[in-house]
Formats: sequence, structure tokens, C-alpha cells
Amino acid sequence: MPAELFELTLTTLTYGGDALGRLDDPQPGTRGRAVFVPFGLPGERVRVRLTEEKRGFARGELVEVLEASPDRITPRCKHFFIPRAAVEGGEEVVSCGGCQYQHMSYQAQLKAKAEILRDQLQRIGKIQNPPVNPTVAGKNPWNYRNHVQFHLTGNGELGYIRSSIGSTSTSSGDVLAIEECHLPEPSINALWPQLEFEPDTGIERVSLRAGANDELMLTLESNYPTAPELEIEAGISVVHIFEESSVVIAGEDHLSMHVLDRDFRVSAASFFQVNTGMTEKLVNHLLAHLTILPTTNLLDVYSGVGLFSAFLAPKCKRIVAVESATSACDDFIFNLDEFDNVDLYEGRAEEVITHLDIKPDIVLVDPPRAGLDRGALDGIVRLNPRTVAYVSCDPSTLARDAGRLINGGYHLMDVTPFDLFPQTHHLESISIFEKK
Repeated sequence: MPAELFELTLTTLTYGGDALGRLDDPQPGTRGRAVFVPFGLPGERVRVRLTEEKRGFARGELVEVLEASPDRITPRCKHFFIPRAAVEGGEEVVSCGGCQYQHMSYQAQLKAKAEILRDQLQRIGKIQNPPVNPTVAGKNPWNYRNHVQFHLTGNGELGYIRSSIGSTSTSSGDVLAIEECHLPEPSINALWPQLEFEPDTGIERVSLRAGANDELMLTLESNYPTAPELEIEAGISVVHIFEESSVVIAGEDHLSMHVLDRDFRVSAASFFQVNTGMTEKLVNHLLAHLTILPTTNLLDVYSGVGLFSAFLAPKCKRIVAVESATSACDDFIFNLDEFDNVDLYEGRAEEVITHLDIKPDIVLVDPPRAGLDRGALDGIVRLNPRTVAYVSCDPSTLARDAGRLINGGYHLMDVTPFDLFPQTHHLESISIFEKK
């Protein structure tokens, strides 16, 4: 028999993409139980089926939109969740898991991301009235990704990790084969449907990255040292990654990414921002908001291939960079070879910072999604820079670290969200902290 259906009004969009509502008719003196509903929008009256119940909250599957938000639009992709008017017993509702906001107008997406960032800073960071600016929009809300990572089904088809809602047959985590995707750059979208793999090849992940002049690199990650056999298309670089080793199967082990007036060498295993146009806006924002003098010493932590250091080095007296990934360090050395005022230390930030001989005026950090390691953050506070610039890809870990920096004597001056990931719940931001 189908599970019981409930009607509720959605009020808030939460980080991760779910809309929050409360069950009607709560007990006297209490609020209704919170229900998190994927693919709903604030202001909507919806009918849901509960799929998971915990103490104090529940998760629900959107069955029907009774009163739609004016921000609701028709999703572009066939793999995005589309609400249904009825749910058959035992039937599965699935999305590819890559997008959360295709059902929302782009202007509403921008507004929601600024509000979510503000909410995270208030609730997690305990910051009253955080100075959050409007979200900087992307030039292209579609076909903007220069790097896409696929998984393989058991039959060798390319796909994404599926998100199953109310599933009775297949759990989340399986690979959903896809027929279309509207996020990659055109050159990637022209190639990936042509890729064919044998079943059970041992390949864990397939990545495609587009560089300058539509250069393409195909990266195959596996748990086996022997490279898989495949037919190579002319003009495409192919690299096999096993553990920390990279083997070139065809072409080069790197490609060039062009940002503003510079080219950057980026190796197969190195991280680089996936939205090239918005990356330029990140760089320009830092150049405009950091007070840099000819006497300025700057510490660039989690420096990657040298994206920010390359543009800041001509303005600073000295830059010291810290990066743990060997491939990124090799790229950094190549990309900043022209500068005599730049030093690079390879190692974990929390281990390197305590041994540095620099007294930085500015510390720039661009950590992974997990945010700053506590040891690294404490080390930065001990260095006592006048300015900390924090490039974040996760508002919750940013909020946690912002609270710690404020406790360390810093004041949050400015927070600007950047929409590097349209159609998804992910957001980038730059925060400027100044010593009190």
C-alpha cells in the first residue's frame, strides 16, 4: 500500500537544496515537525510522502505541487527530478544528483545562495548581521564547466551517482547512466557521448577537462596499475591515474587554462576551478579588495597551481605559498617561474605554517570543502596578519572558521558569494577579515 501523504507549506531553502516545511496541526504549544523536501521551493503548498523519520524531523518525497512558487520553471534536463501527481506503491523516484536548482529561475538561485550564506554565518558562525553582498552572477548559467567527472555503470556506460528518493529497490550511491548534461562546456559535451568502455574495466572514475583553445584531456582513475585498453581519438590527451602515479597514454600530461592575461599549466591530477569565466571574477575581486603595497608580504595557503599568486606576485614584496599536492606544486613552479619573490613549500598547511620565516601582512586561504584544518587556522592567528582573505567553496565550514577567526581577534568586513556552480546548491565566496 502507498505510504500516507501529507500536505504542508514550504518556507525556507536550506543548504544542500532541500526546502523546509512543517507538518500541520502540531501538538498544542509546539511547532509542527520539520520536513526536508528535495526539489520544493519556498512559498509552495505541496503534498509529500515521508521517506525517512528521525527524532525531531523527517525527510519527504515531493509528490505534487499544489500551489507553485512564481520562481518555479521547467527543468531543462531529462534526468532532473520532475514532480508527479501520484506515486505508485514501490515506485522509485530518481535524479542524477548533479543539479538541485534546475526548477528555479536563475535570479531566484542567486538570491537563495546569498540568503543561505548569510544564514550559515549567523547560525554556525554566530555572526550577527554578516556583511553578505548580492551573489555575483555567472555569465553562462549553462555549459560552464571546464571539468566533469563521470562514473561507470556495470555495463560501462557513463553516468553520475544517482540520488534516489523514496526508493524501495535501489539505494542512493549507484551510478545512473545519463543521455544528456547541460553543465559541461560544448567541447566536452561533444565528446563524452562518444566514449565507450567495456563492462567491468576496473575504472573508478572518468574525467574530461577542457583547456584553452578547446584542448581536451581524458583522465582515467582506477585501482589497477595497468592502464585500460581503449581506442584513442586523435588530438585528445589521455592519462591513467593509479594511486599517486600518472601515466600518459596519449598526448600530454597537462593542458593550459587561460585566465585573464595568463596561461596556467594544469596537470591531470591537479585541481583548478571548474568555471573559467567566474574564476576571472574571483581574481579581480581579490585584486580590488586587498590593500597591497610594495612592502606587502603575503602567505598563500592551499595555493594549488598558483592561480592567485600569479596575479598578486607583481604587486607584493614577497609571497610564500603552501600546497600539499605534488602535481599542483610542480605546476606552481612552472607557472610562477618568472618571479624571484615567490617561494613554495610543499606539505600540509598545519605542519608547514609553524616553520615559516615570513611575517605576513596578508594571508590568503583557499581550502578544500572541509575548510581550514584547526591547526592551520591556529597557526594563521599566531602569525597575526592584518588581513585574512578566505576563498570558500562551502558556507558551513566557512561559517565555522569565521567564528574561530573572530574569536582570534578578527572582524568580518565583507563577504561576496560567486555563482561558480549554477543549477546546483554549491557556491563559492570570498570573505575579508581584518585584525581589530
